[in-house]
Formats: sequence, structure tokens, C-alpha cells
Amino acid sequence: MVAKTRKKVGIVGGGLGGLASACTLAARGYDVTLFEKNDWAGGKAAVLEGDGFRFDMGPTILTLPSVLKRIFAEAGLKMEDRLDLVRLDPQWRCFYTEGPPLDLVENVQAMIGKLRETDPRSADGYQKFQELSRRLSNISQKFFFWKSIGSLWDMFSFKDSVNLTTLGDVLSMRPTSTVAATVRKYIPDERLAQMLDHFTQYVGSSPFGSPAVLCSIAHMQTDEGIWYPMGGTREVPRALLKLAGELGVTFRQGVEITRITQDASGRATGVVDSSGEPHLFDIVVSNSDTVRTHRELLVPGRAPDRFETRRGYEPACSGVVLYLGLNQRYDHIAHHDFVFSRDPEEEFDAIYNRGEPASDPTCYVCAPAATDPSVAPPGGEALYVLVHTPYLRPHHDWSRMLPAYREVILDKLEQTGGMKGIRDRIVFEGSLTPQGIHDRYRVLNGAIYGLASHGRLFGAFKPANRSPDVPGLYLAGGSAHPGPGMPMALMSGWIAGDTVDQDVKSAAIQSVPA
Repeated sequence: MVAKTRKKVGIVGGGLGGLASACTLAARGYDVTLFEKNDWAGGKAAVLEGDGFRFDMGPTILTLPSVLKRIFAEAGLKMEDRLDLVRLDPQWRCFYTEGPPLDLVENVQAMIGKLRETDPRSADGYQKFQELSRRLSNISQKFFFWKSIGSLWDMFSFKDSVNLTTLGDVLSMRPTSTVAATVRKYIPDERLAQMLDHFTQYVGSSPFGSPAVLCSIAHMQTDEGIWYPMGGTREVPRALLKLAGELGVTFRQGVEITRITQDASGRATGVVDSSGEPHLFDIVVSNSDTVRTHRELLVPGRAPDRFETRRGYEPACSGVVLYLGLNQRYDHIAHHDFVFSRDPEEEFDAIYNRGEPASDPTCYVCAPAATDPSVAPPGGEALYVLVHTPYLRPHHDWSRMLPAYREVILDKLEQTGGMKGIRDRIVFEGSLTPQGIHDRYRVLNGAIYGLASHGRLFGAFKPANRSPDVPGLYLAGGSAHPGPGMPMALMSGWIAGDTVDQDVKSAAIQSVPA
């Protein structure tokens, strides 16, 4: 039996981070109320259905299942009893303008063996790259994950900083290098380098501007694998919502929060919904976009101004998603595929520097029907195609831009991805543009992945889960630490919940009046 506490927690938003916070706190005895304005839970992990097809609308790749395991373990449960996960290998299949497809397989030694058949130098380089990635992953687990971090200074205590081992860890993070430069230090084959660059696409950022420590993602993925929840990634929020209900969370669906209330000192005291009704809480966890939380939900003049002046936060990229119901699947593609651009530097320069859609884009393609036949009619495919684009600029009009860019994407799938005649196979179609993402999910300028991870020294850092500006406010989701992507958003929610619990136990938070 969980020991109950009088502390009341209000959670704004039922995305993956909000659900993870709700489950963690309720399992530890808190009185939790979760507000969600939409008619579904899970945020971007939503679903689109039509004409017998079913699409995951947002995230389609599940990595680091250990994060989900920790959340279920808070309630004494096993993740495996609540979700049916299938391990996918190859993890990705990659298509290029020149040369045959290249698979990323989970087993590092098997991957090295495949590479040695065609390019022994890249095989040796891949082995060394994975060794570096493993060390960076271990550093992340030791210093970066599972606690509220907002800067380099939060990672290390003064005592640790003068420890030679810790200093060695800091130097191995290659603080003056980028992902792209680090990859090319080890990998002479540009095709393989382009594959490894794309781990940064989990965080919606350019490998030419992201810190080298993000090379750690490669080991995390090969170590724990890539998984598909049968029924689609929407099964993850469904499982968490069910768990939250079992733990006594009050779920206020269809209720939009328009203000986080604060007392005269700036401390968060509760929320106000769109009808004007106030709700008092000891603690508020915002699973809304972090920048928009500060701009739109907090009381003007009570500390939030410092948030945006502390660091120049930049939105991550946005994207165009095509949901294509095909009457016939393609046998040559895998569950997860990348159809790569001809020139990655040109592509990333367009998206991240010039703020324009790439003329020759990389397409991420998810084709789940072979794994889960329920997503499409017999023999068909629920094809998900994502192309990263810039976040919204004032001159972008996607109602005008989408038809032409759709043709660019379909041409790319045909010419580089080998999906001949794809237009003739489409019997159902949906789409989502940066404007649609901005309107549907209330993220900053349509940025799918929250805040960009650019900057060699500080690019990996997002706003801390314990707000340094507003006492009693905690932040969860892809625009808070440790960042975007399905496992990171879930981890963010757990960290926010755990940090609340630590603060309560240290008597830093007093109860609201009964």
C-alpha cells in the first residue's frame, strides 16, 4: 500500500511527459490531477485512421525501453505485462542516390563484419566510433540522465570537478567538436557517415551544429534495440493512461489550462482553466511547450522574463508528414527506412541556416504492415513519410507550399527509395505541415522536437525540470531536460516527478490550505 501525502499536484498536458509524471507521482502517494485539452492522451503520440488504415501520427520509433520499465516499476509492475513489444532488426534500412541500400543492424560485431566486406577502413572506424559512443552513453547515464539538469554546472559538483576521472569524462565528451566532425573522424565512407549523422534527427537538430556528446545515441540504440509496440506507438500512452487511472489520478479531459497562478512572491499556486475556474495545487508540472509555458501561462512580471534571457533558445526543426495508405506494399523496404539526400551539408544548410525546405530532402519512411498487419487492409501498407523542414517563418504559407513539396517527396521516394509507381498505389492520404503541427500541438513555431540542440558546449542542455524562475513549477516533455524523442520525453516526466518528491521530502514545498 502506497503511503498517501497531502500534497496536491496539477499537471498541465497529457503528453508522454505529463503521463509519466502523473504515474510516478501517483505511485508515490501524491494526489494528482492531470488536465488535457485534447480528446486523446499522449500528445504527439496520436493516431490517424481512415479507410481501413491506421497511422501513428507522431513518434514511430521506440528506443530505450528501460525508461518505460522504470515508470511501471514505480507501481511495482513489469512493462512487459502491459505492452507487447517487438524487437526490430535491421534497425534502419538506408537508401542513397548512388550505391546499394545499407542496413543498420543491432549487433555491433555483425555490423562491423558487414562493413568489412566492402570497406575495411569504415569497419575499423565504426568499431572505434561505437567504443566512443559507449563511453559517452555511460557518461550520460552517470551525470546527465535521471536528474534535473539545466546546464553544465548542474552536472558536476565542485568536489567532482577536481577529480581526475571526472575531468577525463568531460574531455571525452569532445566539448569543442560536433556530431558530424566526430563521425567523420572515424568514418571515411560518406554513406555510412550520413547514416550515423541521423541519430541527431531524433532531437531535430543538425549534426553540423550539435555537440559531439550526442554521438552517445548510437550506443543507446544498439545496446537496447529498436522496438515496435503492437498496435502502434499509441499503445504507450494508452498503457500509461490506464496505469494512471489505477493509481488514482484524476484525468480532466477536454479542459484547457490558460494560466498558471502565482502568489506575490512568484510561487506557482495552481491553474485556471478556459472557463475561468481556478484549481489550487501545492505543485504544478507543465507538460506544455517550455517556452510557451513561460510566454503564455505564467503571470507577466513574476519571474518568467529571466527564462528567455538566460539563454537564446532556438526552436528545433519542424516537418511535413505524409500518411499514405497504399493498396500494395513494397517488399524491398524495412520497417524503418531513410531515403537520403544527395548532399547532407546542402540539406542541413537549407533547413537550419537558410530556413527553407530542402530541395533534395531526406525522407524517413515507416512501413509497419509487415510487423503489424492490423495497420492496413490485406496486402496494403500504412506508409508514414516524414521530411524535416525549418520551423515556421513569417513568410511560410504551407497551404500554398504543401502541394508542390508533396511532389518533391514522392519523386524522392520513387527515384532514390525505389518506390516505383507510388502515386498509383495511394488510396488514402493525410498530411501534417509545420503550421498544422503548430496549431495542433501548441509547440513553438511548429517545432516537432522542442528546442534545438545546437552549440558545441551547451547544445545538449534544455531547461531544467525544476524551474529556476518559478518556485513550485516543474517542467516535463520534449522541450525540457533531457530533450525530445519518445524515451527522453518519458524520462523528463519521471525526472519532474522524482524532483518534486525530493523537494517535498526536503520540506521545500508547503501544502496549500485545505
